[in-house]
Amino acid sequence: RCCSSESISTGDHLSSTTDKYRNLQKYFVRRLKATYQSFSKMPDHSVVCGHHHVYVVKDNGIYRVDQRDGEREPENVVVHAPMSDPSMNSWVSLFVPDPDTIIKDMDVVGDHCVLVAKTLSNQFSLIIIPLTHPKDPYTVPLPPWACAFESKKPGLADQQDVFDFLLSSPVHPPVPHVLYPKEGLLLSGSGNDSYPNNQAKYITTHLEVCSQDGTLVPVTLFHAAAVEDLSQVPLLIHVYGAYGRDLNMDFHPIKTLLLDQGWVLAYCHIRGGGERGLSWHRQARVEGKEKGVEDLQACLHHLFSLGISSPSLTALTAYSAGAVPVGALCNRNPNMMRAITLQAPFLDVLGSMEDPSLPLTLEDRDEWGDPVGNVKHRHIIASYCPLHNITPQHYPSMLLTAYSGDLRVPLDGVIKYTRRLQKATQTYFNMKLETDCKETPNIVLKIHPGGNHLGPEDFEQMLQEEALELAFLHAELGLDPPKPQRRRQK
Repeated sequence: RCCSSESISTGDHLSSTTDKYRNLQKYFVRRLKATYQSFSKMPDHSVVCGHHHVYVVKDNGIYRVDQRDGEREPENVVVHAPMSDPSMNSWVSLFVPDPDTIIKDMDVVGDHCVLVAKTLSNQFSLIIIPLTHPKDPYTVPLPPWACAFESKKPGLADQQDVFDFLLSSPVHPPVPHVLYPKEGLLLSGSGNDSYPNNQAKYITTHLEVCSQDGTLVPVTLFHAAAVEDLSQVPLLIHVYGAYGRDLNMDFHPIKTLLLDQGWVLAYCHIRGGGERGLSWHRQARVEGKEKGVEDLQACLHHLFSLGISSPSLTALTAYSAGAVPVGALCNRNPNMMRAITLQAPFLDVLGSMEDPSLPLTLEDRDEWGDPVGNVKHRHIIASYCPLHNITPQHYPSMLLTAYSGDLRVPLDGVIKYTRRLQKATQTYFNMKLETDCKETPNIVLKIHPGGNHLGPEDFEQMLQEEALELAFLHAELGLDPPKPQRRRQK
């Protein structure tokens, strides 16, 4: 992603340039190159994997997961119909999961239906349903570190009676697994020692946090030291919570670099996402959007109460719509974090939903509400919209990355947010006595020419952007200068 930028003019106390991070950025470019190099021999599974089934045709029948997007329970039911008569009246229930089980995908392997499921604590498992006697299903647990699942595309399997898939996490590279449904046997292993195996190196901890209304919110932690030894370490919070989509938990080498430097990574699966099924999304749509902000605040409070890090060592990161709960929490409780990084951030919810000329407004009103045609919706959006709730106070430092070719998030909203935030911060420090002044935050906006909502695909440009983010976090949290890498003796 691009390193060239456009700067926004600021007041005396604020910085819009990245000069102060330049040396650290160069250091992290070198470290990131070495980290990516260590995983360079990792097999490319992109051609083989990544399929999510809507329905499966097997022999003389059709199988699918019936999703009920309403108040009815259960939300997911496996149903079956004969090929000779696939009309609505012909579908019959084959399997009804427990209320605490969320079905993410399915396939039919030989004489067995294989369901990819998640528990309420956000852990994966496989449910195997013998089609010859579907009332006798059994469950195969998957490793607790597994946070991302990808199955092979149909027709690519060498054998018809095995189920091939990959398991990974943000800090664990994809590991091939093979399930033999008939025997109930699960085998794993890459058979490749050319890249690091992090399964034993890093610790995965699953937590549940009680939100304001009593709802339990899952949190996934990755750390290299025991929980009781994490009180003085930097913490990076990841969050999304929109459109019924799960928080991205795919493998990324940059996350391993952070753990190796002593960070704790926390993934907060707040409402609005899809981690706990359709109702998880439904609870934080339109009139329920505040719940996602409450969930995020509860997650931070809980982590601090466990003795994990502290506000002065905490940073939040989010992408696109994930910026909404982050920006809302930042307005309400800016002292809960020291720094924030946002990529392609959606920050002007009210302004975007008021403007029907924008490409996604009419569609997105199903998610955020209609402030033009519904007074209640307008009031709710105005109560949490990051841009419209900025007030003079001590904000955390913030790095915003935007792309001039982004058609999903209007650039005007990002620029307007940055300028208003800079003005509010300047006003706050102008009102304070010199003796009361804390260190002023740095509000940095990087606008990259071209690109789109996902950013440019060029590796070197992406490396520069990731290195800047690491340099920003390191500097703003006041971490000790990184130690130079030891060179191997020849």
